[in-house]
Amino acid sequence: MARISGVDLPKKKRVEYGLTYIYGIGVHASRLILDATGIDYNKRVFELSEDDIAAITKEIRASHMVEGDFRKKVAMDIKALMDLGSYRGLRHRRGLPCRGQKTKTNARTRKGKRKTVGAA
Repeated sequence: MARISGVDLPKKKRVEYGLTYIYGIGVHASRLILDATGIDYNKRVFELSEDDIAAITKEIRASHMVEGDFRKKVAMDIKALMDLGSYRGLRHRRGLPCRGQKTKTNARTRKGKRKTVGAA
């Protein structure tokens, strides 16, 4: 079992997609990491040697922000938007979608359970 940045990677998946289970690493970043370490994309996670895992971990620490640090950065960015009073910050504060989606009929995930008005 490969454990990188505090995340257990799925054994049967290709390394290219297994690394995406780490918060902050997508397919593109995964490919950059594998290119830098010289590991084949098609290798499965359970086929990785300890040296391969160490190389991947070293590359991630050197050039990528992941997991806790990345979550903290995202939270701080959202807080900065709210403190500025920007439109996006106001939408975050109110719990509404902030990327232009319509809210008349959809957006239930962001708005929460329906609040019926005027039902007698």
